[in-house]
Amino acid sequence: MSTTIEPTEGGKGRRIAIVAARFTQDVTQILVDDAVRGLRAQGVDEKDITIAWVPGSFELPLTCEEFARSGSVDGVIALGCVIRGETTHYDYVCDGATRGILETGMRHRIPVIFGVLTTEDRAQALARADGSKCHKGTECAEAVLTMIGTIEAIRSR
Repeated sequence: MSTTIEPTEGGKGRRIAIVAARFTQDVTQILVDDAVRGLRAQGVDEKDITIAWVPGSFELPLTCEEFARSGSVDGVIALGCVIRGETTHYDYVCDGATRGILETGMRHRIPVIFGVLTTEDRAQALARADGSKCHKGTECAEAVLTMIGTIEAIRSR
């Protein structure tokens, strides 16, 4: 007979860090506000949400690493927006942010959620941040809490 792991529910008592990139802050601020609303809707107390702003998406992994290493949070949400330009800089920033965020979660064994929009233009970024297609900040809030609950359920077996 198989076993199904069900994550513990809700955000009550969860401590969450949001690391946000200031570059394209008009988009990232929407993501941050949406993530905070999503966390609060799931029961996370405002005092248990810490927001740290960094210069850009390339700097997200180091700050996520510091939160994960500190043991002061149960999960981290990395939020940013990288819009393709005329040079290959886009590729390097996206690759560095992606790898760094992934490796941080794996190394410290806590959820570090990738909420970096990688888009072709500003309109696409705004549509993904707060549009009819999706609300990426809310998705990240739900993902971090689900992952915390899933990992907790696995560890308690």
